[in-house]
Amino acid sequence: MKKFKIEIKWALILIIMSLLWVVLERLVGLHDTHIDKQMYLTNLFIIPYALVFILALLDKKKKYYDGQMTYKQGLISGLIISIIVMIFVPLTQVITSNVITPDYFANVIEYSLETGYHTSLEEAEAYYSLKNDIINETVGLLVVNIVMTAIFMIFVRSKKK
Repeated sequence: MKKFKIEIKWALILIIMSLLWVVLERLVGLHDTHIDKQMYLTNLFIIPYALVFILALLDKKKKYYDGQMTYKQGLISGLIISIIVMIFVPLTQVITSNVITPDYFANVIEYSLETGYHTSLEEAEAYYSLKNDIINETVGLLVVNIVMTAIFMIFVRSKKK
């Protein structure tokens, strides 16, 4: 467990940061008044998320590998962070939909019907549901995290002397 202390720390930071982002989205009205802009503006979260992910890899390199980390070591570290974050997706989605923004699904379903994105209530309810959100978030997060790690490690890894 001590071997993965840094990954656990940064995974928890990413999880808390994600919840705070959802709170921010709710406060600025992206879950109700400005729901039409939510699907675009929510993607801005990738910027601070990526920066924190880079800090996590740099922290692992500095503190665990004494400044000398290979590409493979970084990939493993990034994968561990990704898996930890992924394990918490169901909990974060339940907190999001039941505590932070309990009206979000109803609002987005209504908006999708008004705009014609979905043609029936059943179709919209099937798409915008906690179960579907958990599945999409889990798979999407894992893929994005692995791709980010693979790219970031090109720059974070130690160069051969």
